[in-house]
Amino acid sequence: MSYVIAAPEALAAVASDLAGIGSAITQANAAAAAPTTGLLAAGADEVSAAVAAVFEEHAVTYQALGAQLAGFHTQFVQTLTNSAGAYAGAEAAAAAPLQGLFDAINAPFNLLLGRPLIGNGANGAPGTGQAGGAGGLLFGNGGAGGSGAPGQAGGAGGAAGLFGAGGPGGSGGDSGAGNGGAGGVGGTGGLIWGNGGSGGIGGNGFAATGGAGGAGGAGLLFGSGGLGGTGGAGDSGGAGGAGGNSGALGLFGAAGAGGTGGLASGTGAGGTGGAGGAGGLFNDGGAGGTGGFGINGGTGGAGGAGGGGGLFTGDGGAGGTGGVGSSSSDGADGGAGGAGGAGGLFGSGGAGGAGAAGGQADGANGVAGDGGAGGAGGAGGLFGNGGAGGVGAIGGQSSGASGISGDGGAGGAGGAGGLLGSGGSGGTAGDGGASAGDTATSGVGGVGGAGGTGGLFGPGGSGGSGGEGGQASGNGADAKGGNGGAGGGGGLFSNGGSGGSGGNAAKTNAGDGGAGGAGGLFGSGGSGGTGGSAIDNGSIGGNGGAGGNAGALAGSGGAGGIGGLGFISGDGGNGGNAGFLFGDGGIGGIGGVAATDIGPGGAGGNGGTGGLIGNGGAGGAGGANLDAAGTGGEGGDGGNAVFLGNGGNGGNGGIGGAANGAGGIGGTGGTLGVSGFDGSS
Repeated sequence: MSYVIAAPEALAAVASDLAGIGSAITQANAAAAAPTTGLLAAGADEVSAAVAAVFEEHAVTYQALGAQLAGFHTQFVQTLTNSAGAYAGAEAAAAAPLQGLFDAINAPFNLLLGRPLIGNGANGAPGTGQAGGAGGLLFGNGGAGGSGAPGQAGGAGGAAGLFGAGGPGGSGGDSGAGNGGAGGVGGTGGLIWGNGGSGGIGGNGFAATGGAGGAGGAGLLFGSGGLGGTGGAGDSGGAGGAGGNSGALGLFGAAGAGGTGGLASGTGAGGTGGAGGAGGLFNDGGAGGTGGFGINGGTGGAGGAGGGGGLFTGDGGAGGTGGVGSSSSDGADGGAGGAGGAGGLFGSGGAGGAGAAGGQADGANGVAGDGGAGGAGGAGGLFGNGGAGGVGAIGGQSSGASGISGDGGAGGAGGAGGLLGSGGSGGTAGDGGASAGDTATSGVGGVGGAGGTGGLFGPGGSGGSGGEGGQASGNGADAKGGNGGAGGGGGLFSNGGSGGSGGNAAKTNAGDGGAGGAGGLFGSGGSGGTGGSAIDNGSIGGNGGAGGNAGALAGSGGAGGIGGLGFISGDGGNGGNAGFLFGDGGIGGIGGVAATDIGPGGAGGNGGTGGLIGNGGAGGAGGANLDAAGTGGEGGDGGNAVFLGNGGNGGNGGIGGAANGAGGIGGTGGTLGVSGFDGSS
């Protein structure tokens, strides 16, 4: 026996679509009839008349065929429509005898508990804020909450029974003078199977604050949490609702994402994005909601925090993206990204959300908005890694003659690793905003985010790169590049993270590289970050970051970072010191290359001190000078040894067009060692 399943609604929708297609073809045929069936001859000769007659005959034949096909199409559409009606009627006829049975079954439950055994809950009446009715104890979805009266909250969605979805919360009521009403909370999903209802949308507060979005309902054993509701618009936007949890018994359902913050239609701030829901036992946390945008002088709202991962295996949810600041005669700041959620026992932390761009300024003396900072990464669970920090956003651009551009947003810090986890990497910073006016000021590049601390056996995270300084397209001032973020410290048996690179610049100072992170008790230090480059007249390259020191007992020091290129170049960073008992000192960073004779090449960094048993680090070489009249940079001094070990060699002087730089001095040898050699000039 074959079984046929039909969906009357789908058949009716298809019939409607086909009717629309047929109507369009009929209109096209009618439009083509006049110019094709009444074709004039190109000339008065017999050949032209014969050609026109042939084409006209074809056009008439086509119109006749088109009319026949239109009839067939109409019959087909009518058949589909009748079939949909027949199936719907059959369904209704089949269900009618069961309705009496359901009424008989539900009657005692309604009498004793006020709730049916089987069936969906009633929807709340619009404009009342009435809660949706609960679904049947066994089967049934919760009813939708009713929308709120002006300025009043929407009703909560009804809860489901064992099997069914929670009802959505009602929308908050709009208000012309006061605050918008809050959206209703979504109903709880079925105890065994079913998703939580979504939170209601916040009402608009046109002259005040928009209503907050409703929280999503929780899912339970096999259900997902509901989405948080969107905040209402207002002079300040309402906050987005929190996403629903996947529940204390959450096994197979996702946590709900937070709702988007409401728009700021005035000079206030966009609403904060809602927090993501928690992941129950085994699920990932929900993502944080996006911050609300500023559209008329308002700042962007912050992104919502990511939800925590499940107790055992879930990762933390990602933080929400910040809202964009408004652009006008003055720009407004972009919103910061939300923090990532913490990981569960075996889960990693969530990534921080990205900051949002600052608004642009087009006034003659306009001040543009700063870019939003990236959100911090979430902490890892016992066996998880820390989340990466969010990316900072670019500052707003100013186009006025004396405008001031926005600074780039800082990168978010990386999250700390768990017992066996690594620290998260710091977020990259945003670039400073460019400027166009002759007396305008560009925006400074943001600072890179710091790397997260490693766990007991995990290394520290690397620092984020600094943002580039904003450049002026006119005669205005360029801005400094941002410094790189510091590397995170290593765990007890692990190494520190490397520092981030400094941000580049054009006519001014580039950013310095970030310092390397310190090693754990038995770990080595991280290497310093490279200094940023500066490429135009009068520019100064960034210094390399210092290498991180090793742990208290053992480990080698981190290498110093390389100095940045510039018309005046940056110096190399010093190497880190070794641990007390064992380890070599870190080598000094190489000095940056100079492009003119205004100054020498960058000096090499000094080597770090060795441990009780270990050598001193070598000094870094001086940077070269590319100008024919320039002088190379001095080499760095070698690090000293302590007991059993040799001193580090001094770095060689940099090559110069006119003269090489002086070599560095060799480090002192230990009690049972020899001193290092001096570097050559």
